[in-house]
Amino acid sequence: TVRAACDMGLGNLTLFAFSSENWKRPKAEVGALMGLFRTYFRSDMDELVERNVRMRIIGHRGRVAGDIHQMILDSESRTAQNTGLNLTFAFDYGAQEEIAATARELARAAAEGRLDPETITTDLFASRLFTSALPEPDLVIRTSGERRLSNFMLWQSAYAEYEFTGTLWPDFTPDELARILDRFALRDRRYGGALTA
Repeated sequence: TVRAACDMGLGNLTLFAFSSENWKRPKAEVGALMGLFRTYFRSDMDELVERNVRMRIIGHRGRVAGDIHQMILDSESRTAQNTGLNLTFAFDYGAQEEIAATARELARAAAEGRLDPETITTDLFASRLFTSALPEPDLVIRTSGERRLSNFMLWQSAYAEYEFTGTLWPDFTPDELARILDRFALRDRRYGGALTA
């Protein structure tokens, strides 16, 4: 999917790699998921660099093993100057946690007199989210036949278009991505405004 996004010229791709709720899964399953993450960082980082991909991680970083934390830092550093696809992994990420953390940060600033609560706008709030360096998503694709958002980028996706597919994530193909993008291109996006003529 990442290769296809590069080949299609997409500017941004965010993948939900591990949710903050996934820690509740059985220990063996969490360990296997962390193992997959380690394998990805070791095996694919050179290709991301070669393809001019910039990689970022959003989410908490303090709950992962030290070697994974270091891999994240190294990968972000190695790709920081790349100007192609912005690839973001939502890793140990939960949108409700993100929103609550931002609210706490703004409340603390207001309590300390560093921020007038009357100046808090949606733009200011968004600028404090994990995704502040990224544009809001245009399209959210939910795989695996689920019909829920699963706590993914709730604030940022207020006006995103959605596609739901029964395909399991490991089976998701570039062809399916292309079909979904073709359908997306036909949508009339009004952002709450009137129909276009």
